[in-house]
Amino acid sequence: MELIFEKSVTGRRGVRLPASDVPRAAALPANLLHSAPVGLPEVAELDLVRHFTNLSRRNFSVDTNFYPLGSCTMKYNVKALENAAGLFAGVHPMLPLLPGGETHAQGALEMLFELGGLLSEITGMDEVTTQPLAGAHGEMTGVMIIAAYHRARGNKKRYVVVPDSSHGTNPASAAMAGYEIITIPSDTSGDMDLELFRQAMTDEVAAVMMTCPNTLGLFNPHIKEICDIAHAHDALCYYDGANLNAIMGKVRPGDVGFDVIHLNLHKTFGTPHGGGGPGSGPVGVKEALIPYLPVPRIVKTSEVDFGIETDRPLSIGRTANFFGNFGVMVKAYAYITMLGRAGLIQVSEQAVLNANYIMARLKGYYDLPFEQTCMHECVFSASRQLKHGVHAIDIAKFLIDRGFHPPTVYFPLNVKEAIMIEPTETESKSTMDAFIDVMIEAAGQAGHNPQALLDAPLTMPVSRLDETKAAREQHVCCVDY
Repeated sequence: MELIFEKSVTGRRGVRLPASDVPRAAALPANLLHSAPVGLPEVAELDLVRHFTNLSRRNFSVDTNFYPLGSCTMKYNVKALENAAGLFAGVHPMLPLLPGGETHAQGALEMLFELGGLLSEITGMDEVTTQPLAGAHGEMTGVMIIAAYHRARGNKKRYVVVPDSSHGTNPASAAMAGYEIITIPSDTSGDMDLELFRQAMTDEVAAVMMTCPNTLGLFNPHIKEICDIAHAHDALCYYDGANLNAIMGKVRPGDVGFDVIHLNLHKTFGTPHGGGGPGSGPVGVKEALIPYLPVPRIVKTSEVDFGIETDRPLSIGRTANFFGNFGVMVKAYAYITMLGRAGLIQVSEQAVLNANYIMARLKGYYDLPFEQTCMHECVFSASRQLKHGVHAIDIAKFLIDRGFHPPTVYFPLNVKEAIMIEPTETESKSTMDAFIDVMIEAAGQAGHNPQALLDAPLTMPVSRLDETKAAREQHVCCVDY
């Protein structure tokens, strides 16, 4: 594809700006003026539109491609939710915090208040803060609440327990809050080893952080017992809500013993994450932890009015500038109210059905470390293909040539050559069948023509990149016009 500068023809114009009607108050300093033309491309409007449209067609996106990213829940972004967010486009995020601003932001405050109530009901928590701006930010907020709780009680706590299949942000958040990490290996069923967990639990453990279903897509049958053991040592239980898409309306984490939860609104409730944001990571807590939630808090002051409360002396303080990424929360509110209870249950059921369909069709072609029924995602291993010199990353690159975004590879870390697939509930059987066919083709090529996988992708603007080198040796280019 030609660069936009290569399409430049002297004298062409795509737009003609009207003469400025603003009088120049003072001449610009000479050092700010160009002494020669800036060298911008001169193109017609249609050339410009076609250039950027064709560039956009090179991108993978949820609107154009299947995104089976494991543990990431890249579901379809319903356009009605974008319209809903647009209704609040004129509300400045600082408005409720300005003197008298609450009066002019009642609709926004009411939406945030009601969203907190809906999320509390879905998760079995007693109150929710919407401030955290992403899942990892929510994790950090949740662990800070746990630390504040233990400090207020005079508890001397040193450790946070995580399973070896946990998301990397779990131990990272706990370490940033000052805790040491105890990692518990998985047993032969893919669940955290219950006996090793018992042995690790002491009165110095502040919390147990778990994802359920875990990153293997497995629901731990001992989850209530694990929470009871933690509580017996005055430890709290933290629920990583990244995989909530599997259990909405089926299981409420608060009902099985979890005390704190973060949610990924930008995953579970309608806005696929990716591309750097925006995210949203509200945190819910049980009643004993409500005093430690961030301020300011939105409170209902009468039947029709909503206000802001800041007088909470035990609060961990402010964790974001406003009340969170407001547009994402509007979409989540619209998503929940559009679907209702029955719709949210159907979402989870369909997500689980889709993942099990893919697992059943592919288990004859790839190693399946854990063969029990999965939840919203399934995890394969490319160990069989590795015998032919083909790694999981080679299969991922091959999928790109066939028009599919690769699934997550090399995670979870406790599965060698992991390939982690989450179809979500929004993909049709025909789309999944097309993806499965390419995965079967890749398995066949690994045995008969492995070079086809090692060379992929061949149809993209760039071919195989050294991603490790690119990450470690970044060279940022700045063009001076």
